[in-house]
Amino acid sequence: MAGKRARRRTRFVLVVGGDEFLNEQEVRDCRDEAAKNDPEAEIVELDAGEASRYDFDEAVSPSLLSSSSIVIIRHIQNSEDALTDTMVDYCTSMAKDPSTAAGTVIAQHDGGQKGKRIIDRLTKAGAEKKAVPDLKRADAKLNFVIQCFERRKRRVDPAAAQQLVAVLGEKTGELAAMCEQLCFDFDDDPIGLELVDQYLTGNAEVTGFAVADAALNGNDAKAIINMRAAVAQGTDPIALVGALAMKLRTLAKASALRSGSISQAEAKTNPWVLRNATRQLGGWTSAGLSRCIQTLAWADEQNKTNGGDPMYALERSIELISHKGHMTNER
Repeated sequence: MAGKRARRRTRFVLVVGGDEFLNEQEVRDCRDEAAKNDPEAEIVELDAGEASRYDFDEAVSPSLLSSSSIVIIRHIQNSEDALTDTMVDYCTSMAKDPSTAAGTVIAQHDGGQKGKRIIDRLTKAGAEKKAVPDLKRADAKLNFVIQCFERRKRRVDPAAAQQLVAVLGEKTGELAAMCEQLCFDFDDDPIGLELVDQYLTGNAEVTGFAVADAALNGNDAKAIINMRAAVAQGTDPIALVGALAMKLRTLAKASALRSGSISQAEAKTNPWVLRNATRQLGGWTSAGLSRCIQTLAWADEQNKTNGGDPMYALERSIELISHKGHMTNER
């Protein structure tokens, strides 16, 4: 046991702001590194808006299950003074004598001015601050794409990276997933523009998400034009139905989570995806969501039944979703 404790690397890491997806990724990377250094550590997650100083003390203390822990405490900008003081004291003690710590603490701050004093206090106490980039500028997004390939020991042509940013640059998570998928599906090194263009236009998931996003943003004309173009290029209409249904299911989970009907663990969806869906809930009702889901089920049937009209069914579904499930005579 003594040998194992000597090999542990105790840290107090402060992950601050930036792009929401990258913030979450940094937390995961820190957690995975800590778990690699100390495989027997117990992983504990806390929300600073709900946790007390006693919850934190218990989390960083040895337990019956493990003598060390990896404590992830999220949204520290919502921390009460007592919890903040406890974290600062623990960080100070850890910085002075790492042997007094029973593992790693990863404190996550969403960014912004709220809780800025907490960041200052923890940094002064010795926390290892990791400032996350926000990816608002085009060159930052381009660098992110290049880094996504470099993380997998691969390269991408600059023109291909620019095309990926142009198509998916507003959705960091989907952009990262696309880079990962390209590396998985193709051995080309570097990945070139022609390959990216073929993949983006031929990938039903990407096309479907573009159609679904336009519909959820209320732009039914754009969504229908994109849908028709996708089908003309060979995308199976049923794949577009699936993308629309996935977006609606995520919307329904976000609604249930906000109402308290389910927990985030029960939602089984990435937190950043749920937060994006929550922002889109304005104007939606349970009846509207139900009506759209039923219409998509009908569209799915039209695609699978001989004599059905899948294009009409898709257009009807897109129009209904863009109107948040309200019939024309209800608006």
